[in-house]
Amino acid sequence: MLLGGAILTESTFSLPGIGKYAVDAITNNDLPKVLGVVMVGAFFIVIANLVVDILYAVIDPRVRLT
Repeated sequence: MLLGGAILTESTFSLPGIGKYAVDAITNNDLPKVLGVVMVGAFFIVIANLVVDILYAVIDPRVRLT
């Protein structure tokens, strides 16, 4: 869904970016590029989840970081 949103936004506003890069890599069967795009997306998802978990512990006093 992350790449789908990027592709939709980039095609709507005619911007070059990671979505267009991923589509070009997939159509050209360029596996290292596809793996790189997936790894970048996965990295940002993991970081976003970590930030949300930490902020949840800060906001709600019932939750403790152990």
